Amino acid sequence: MKAAPRISRQGALFALIGLAGLALPLVQLRPNRIVPGEPLSLPAALGWPGWALALLLAAALLALLPARLPARAGLALAWPGALLSVLALGWAGAALIAPDAPLARVSPAAGFWLLLLAFALAAADALARLAPPLAWRWGLLLGTVLAGAAILSSGVLGDISVMREYQSRHDVFWREAGRHLLLAFGSLGLALALGLPLGVLVHQAPRLRGAVLGALNAVQTVPSLAMFGIMIPLFGWIAANVPGAAAAGVAGIGAFPALVALFLYSLLPVVSNMAVGLASVPQPVAEAAAGLGMTRAQRLWRVELPLALPVVLAAVRIVLVQNIGLTVIAGLIGGGGFGAFVFQGLNQTAMDLVLLGALPTIALALVAGVALGLLTAQAGPAPLERTAPA
Repeated sequence: MKAAPRISRQGALFALIGLAGLALPLVQLRPNRIVPGEPLSLPAALGWPGWALALLLAAALLALLPARLPARAGLALAWPGALLSVLALGWAGAALIAPDAPLARVSPAAGFWLLLLAFALAAADALARLAPPLAWRWGLLLGTVLAGAAILSSGVLGDISVMREYQSRHDVFWREAGRHLLLAFGSLGLALALGLPLGVLVHQAPRLRGAVLGALNAVQTVPSLAMFGIMIPLFGWIAANVPGAAAAGVAGIGAFPALVALFLYSLLPVVSNMAVGLASVPQPVAEAAAGLGMTRAQRLWRVELPLALPVVLAAVRIVLVQNIGLTVIAGLIGGGGFGAFVFQGLNQTAMDLVLLGALPTIALALVAGVALGLLTAQAGPAPLERTAPA
């Protein structure tokens, strides 16, 4: 029998990425938010404490190498490693910002992002091998969110450039966050309200399937920038020529056209997954429900929809994650959201401002995707899997 390799391929990849991060600059020290700065490694930023932190992080990365490393041990190395990387970034900012240089900025550089990526991948790999029960996964998600909130509220990252941008735009940030959530969840709600009944109709009237899904597929192929651009003249004309439209909130720019565009993008996954979920209900189950004397409506509500729920939740997950990302583009037409910071930063060549919009968007999409993935798993396997032979 061939002996198992002594070094894990995944562990070697994670260690290589993390060690590359330690070799590259951790931060950039800049005199202000726009001009280029001086790249600094962890030891260069913190001196001898930086050397100690770098050695500790390197030891954690090298500990991921053994092929027989238990999943719990990998998780115990990955989470503290990620936390220590974030703390090292905050400590570097506090050490480098002088009191007499209020305009100076310390920004995360490539080394920090690679370190964070290495430990995040190691944690994901350990969780996949560990396969904890759903209750533990919910606890890990909640713990991660609370830990992130605690770090941000503690002020340890207060001297980092992104947090300085946040401090100067605190009220605007939360206003745009509310708009981002309103557009993402509002368009999802509208898509569910129309798409679920449409999916049922497509399932019960197969002759309509090709026309409906073909039209929605055509909408889905339109690039997002083009879709948002189409909304400007279309709703601008409606607002100018249809009585009462402008008073109702219809406009060529702003939140309304952004909401409509996101709603149109959301329809295809909802309708198609609803139809697929209903079609996947085993025929013997439907026949048994009919044999019990259930009407067509009763079979739909009591049997078919509950069995199709995991497939529908998968569509909700796809749509929500998609809309959270696409809402950034809404900033181009005045829709608000985190995209407002992204495009302001691009116009001003201020990457800190770009990150102020991009990082919350990424975090929100990740949390929403994981949470809805857990809800899908909690709802049960897909209908075909329920009747798979033992």
